Amino acid sequence: MPRIVRVAGPAALLLVAVLSTIAALAYGGGADAQLLADPGPVVRWGLPIAKLLVNIGAAGAIGALVLTCFALSPRDDEFNAALDFAAASAAVFTVASAVTGFFTFLLVTNVPLSADDRFSATVGQFFSQIEIGQAWLGTTLLAAAVTVLCFAVRNQTAIVFVTALAVVALLPMAQQGHSAGAEGHDAAVTSLFLHLGFAAVWLGGLLTIIVLRRQLGNGRIIDVIGRYSSLALICFIVVATSGYVNASLRIGTLDNLLTPFGILVVVKAAALIALGCFGVVQRRYFIERMQRSAKASRNWFWWLVVVELGFMGIASGAAAALARTATPVAEVVATDVPTSTPAQVLTGEALPPELTFSRYFTEWNFDLAWALFCAFGIIFYLAGVWRLHRRGDKWPVYRTVLWVLGLLTLFYITSGGVAVYETYLFSTHMLMHMVLTMLVPVLLVPGAPVTLAARAIRKRKDGSRGPREWILLAVHSKPAGFLSNPFVAAVLFAGSLWVFYYSPLFSWATTDHTGHQWMIVHFLITGYLFVQSLIGIDPVPYRLPYPFRLLLLLGTMAFHAFFGVAIMTGTGLFLADWYGAMGRPWGPSAIVDQQNGGGIAWSIGEIPTIALAIAVAIQWSRSDERETRRRDRNADRTNEAELEEYNARLARLAAHDR
Repeated sequence: MPRIVRVAGPAALLLVAVLSTIAALAYGGGADAQLLADPGPVVRWGLPIAKLLVNIGAAGAIGALVLTCFALSPRDDEFNAALDFAAASAAVFTVASAVTGFFTFLLVTNVPLSADDRFSATVGQFFSQIEIGQAWLGTTLLAAAVTVLCFAVRNQTAIVFVTALAVVALLPMAQQGHSAGAEGHDAAVTSLFLHLGFAAVWLGGLLTIIVLRRQLGNGRIIDVIGRYSSLALICFIVVATSGYVNASLRIGTLDNLLTPFGILVVVKAAALIALGCFGVVQRRYFIERMQRSAKASRNWFWWLVVVELGFMGIASGAAAALARTATPVAEVVATDVPTSTPAQVLTGEALPPELTFSRYFTEWNFDLAWALFCAFGIIFYLAGVWRLHRRGDKWPVYRTVLWVLGLLTLFYITSGGVAVYETYLFSTHMLMHMVLTMLVPVLLVPGAPVTLAARAIRKRKDGSRGPREWILLAVHSKPAGFLSNPFVAAVLFAGSLWVFYYSPLFSWATTDHTGHQWMIVHFLITGYLFVQSLIGIDPVPYRLPYPFRLLLLLGTMAFHAFFGVAIMTGTGLFLADWYGAMGRPWGPSAIVDQQNGGGIAWSIGEIPTIALAIAVAIQWSRSDERETRRRDRNADRTNEAELEEYNARLARLAAHDR
């Protein structure tokens, strides 16, 4: 690669991003002087540019860390060089976040700069008590922690946790992207978080490859680019989908595409489509040609990367300007509208129509994160089955059917009618809980995803860790061994019921979107671990004998049934300031609905128990049959040697007695 490309790539990104930000601000009016309390041109123009640097710094850090985890080998210099680049990018992320927070303070408060105690007290109050100030303070502190850890941590496994922390640093930015209490808040937060995270991997990964070109040899660069290309394809799908959802919430109708905000969205979308085309060209043409050692193709490839970074700069600049451009659909907080109902004030959404059985299937509230999770889970699973089929290996059809059915059930329960009404009805919430923790795992566990991954995904030989290596490392780790212990899994499954509903966790999961997502993950994992300990096919360190599995199942479900009966007969209302304050004109009262939820936990929750008991009994029977056949085959091979030895032993004992 020519030296000029190593300089031209990042320079093209930064220059184009800044110029496109300035042009988009001028066109959309994002930097126009305010009629009242104008903070001045430095703040009006500096805030979007500082936010742009925040995005680029976060992208460099996250992209480099992700490549370190999935594409680079700790045996070579590339590993440490990537971490050094991640640390430098995280430092930019930290400084830019601090500057953005300070500019936001000047914009919101319009307090003139001074060195007196009153100004410093106002700054302290803004960053400690005001929500947007707390968000930028949290982002700055998290980015600073990532910077230090990138310098200090060089362990391949520990880097995963540093990467997770870097991704979490994007959450405060996603939460302030849409007013809490405004309609569509949860969908906006989810889509923006996904958009920021996967765009960071996409952009930062490409920057990292350019920076590491000197450390990567000719053969090595092809492997790394191929792995990045697979990541980039996933990122493109997620960024395009989340961008569409986020834009639709702010644009509303097609007519609003002609507004300045809509035009900037179209420009950003066009840049993303162009980037998708570049990705297709890379995968279909250049990588294949580079593998054949075509020097001209390699030079053209690197110049294509420079152009690709230029289009990424256009998209980044448009995104930074969109954050300061007025949206066609105004964000109206329910508490500011005198005619808002109690349900709107509490949830930010209009109360749905009266619940009927048919509305469980006609009302939808799509959760983008879980929809994408289910879609990718099905696609990757089917791809693994197809790879086994192509090389002549067999995979039971029932496993594929159960896995697909389980993920489709998970998609429905997180986006269908149950997800719509669980916010307003405790009984529907409990129905979601039962399906997540019992029905979905019963379908997913027999799919044996770990076994499929171990057989279908190619093993890495260069010291780097791909999906196969990370999955097997996680499964065979000590924490996984502890959590998969049957008794631990049973305690987590049954005990977390009481801890969750009789602690502030229930309130957090009900009233906060992040808490709600945590609740889904928690119920899903605890249920999966429990079912895996009973009927799992994937490898675990220890399994109970079949009789004890049945005893563990019956004991755990008796505890579970007692929990349902306790709610069904209880007279105290859970979250009275939420379920009891919805002001529903339809349906049962809050306490009756809660008692109905206890009945669901007691009755419907027993149906998967019967299925589990039958599955354990069938496995037990098949295990006995396999053992009998094994003994018969051994007897045929040895001409009844075991039986002859047993009879001879009895004869010796009888002779000894005589």
